[in-house]
Amino acid sequence: MDGRVSARIRQERRHAAAWVLLGLALLAVAAGLSVTVPERIATERAFLGARPCGGAAVARDVESCLRTMRGTVLSAERAKSGKTTVFRVRLRPPVQAPADQAFDLDAHGDLSELIKPGAEVEVTTWRYVQVAVRYDGVRETLSRLPDENATVFTGFALAGLWSATLAFVAAFGGVRRARCLATGRPVVPPVPFSVAKCVGMVALPFAAALCAGRLWDTWTAVVMTVIIWALTAVPVTVLVLYWDRDPSSTAPPGKQLDAELSRSD
Repeated sequence: MDGRVSARIRQERRHAAAWVLLGLALLAVAAGLSVTVPERIATERAFLGARPCGGAAVARDVESCLRTMRGTVLSAERAKSGKTTVFRVRLRPPVQAPADQAFDLDAHGDLSELIKPGAEVEVTTWRYVQVAVRYDGVRETLSRLPDENATVFTGFALAGLWSATLAFVAAFGGVRRARCLATGRPVVPPVPFSVAKCVGMVALPFAAALCAGRLWDTWTAVVMTVIIWALTAVPVTVLVLYWDRDPSSTAPPGKQLDAELSRSD
């Protein structure tokens, strides 16, 4: 066995070990996200079942009822939130939390044309979350409400789990190539990866799964997220792995080994 083959074997083994470590890290992240899902489900159920504060029954659970507070607008202007333009409103203190925090409205919504500094608005809150804003008979529901957190965390957990699975598959491929090089058998080159392929294998099924959060609630949404992911992740991954496949993978066995060794030079 010449030096180039030995160096290639060591390289494949190092790569396999790195993929295993990455897979274990991704599994840990997926497990950490998964254990929070039941708590998110409980929060979602409490939010969906919340009623306006008032009356003896709701008074006993004041932290979980919907509160409506009035406030005077201190500033209202368009601002950047990441790459998105929003209509950011701040109320004049003193105002009770969480209405004391700035809230972002749709920059192209009706309220963005109506609300001006000095306007009296109504802010609906639940626990420590801003839910909706109302002014002059127009109401707008705010984003990032607790009713979608469970599916978001489920989607990220599935993305981590699937990424870990692919990392272990890549590790297995590295070990197999090392064994083939050591025994002189034909070596099948690895499938070339790119950012576009990684996005296709993880982000597209993840986005499809999150659609379940807008159609169903609580555990139903979580189950449908898993089902949609299972139906999309595998076929999308198969397609992107064989997209722009390295032509050397179809070369005769004798040329495959030469191609692999030339890559290590």
